[in-house]
Amino acid sequence: MSKLLLKAISGNGHVVDVTPESAGWSYVGFGLHRLEAGQSVCGTAGERELCLVFVTGKGKVRANGAELGLLGQRMSPFDGKPWSVYLPQGSEWSLTAETDVELAVCSAPGLGGGLPVRVIAPDDLGQEVRGAGTNTRYVTNILPENEPADSLLVVEVITPGGHTSSYPPHKHDQDNLPAESYLEETYYHRLNPPQGFGFQRVYTDDRSLDEAMAIEDGDVVLVPKGYHPCAACHGYDLYYLNVMAGPKRTWKFHNAAEHEWLVK
Repeated sequence: MSKLLLKAISGNGHVVDVTPESAGWSYVGFGLHRLEAGQSVCGTAGERELCLVFVTGKGKVRANGAELGLLGQRMSPFDGKPWSVYLPQGSEWSLTAETDVELAVCSAPGLGGGLPVRVIAPDDLGQEVRGAGTNTRYVTNILPENEPADSLLVVEVITPGGHTSSYPPHKHDQDNLPAESYLEETYYHRLNPPQGFGFQRVYTDDRSLDEAMAIEDGDVVLVPKGYHPCAACHGYDLYYLNVMAGPKRTWKFHNAAEHEWLVK
């Protein structure tokens, strides 16, 4: 099995824990908590900033001693926009689930920006349609570069069954602005219906890295470098939550030259 593919773990608890140390890189962290109604979880940001994303469910959130209220609304990641919370470095947080909850904890280095805690409501989120034909997908920008944060970029994408995504293949593994930015990235995948599967390939121009992976509901894919297109099989819509971070907080990508003709 590819070292870039983290297979889904069933049950509740802290079911995903990607750290810079475990991934062998420098910036991105990604965690996932599954809670039953009435259960609680807490954490500290330390020297990192966080974005808590309600993938599913509702819960009461407390941050740095303040009650943020009952957040979350969707019971499926395919059903509307998420609720999220931005937490600067040094923050403490807790969540008590009112329903079953799947909470993503996205993290990256804090840079001492002194930003406040903020709730990111669904109505605050911009959405866009990318691509055309069977390359159409639907993007929800949770923490884009035009919103305040130190390092984090966070986005959700829904790719209909039979469509491709992160395609034409693009990469962002060179600190070469303005042409390209260096960004590590994680993909958290969900399928609808959940018994489906899709595919993701991570590869470099010289093929020193070339991994093709079957992705199932709840899998995580690490993208340390290279191109990283996805394909959703017919009949099964693909959701993924992306976390990106690098030395500069901007998304500048390079399309694979041989596939650039696909850009319209």
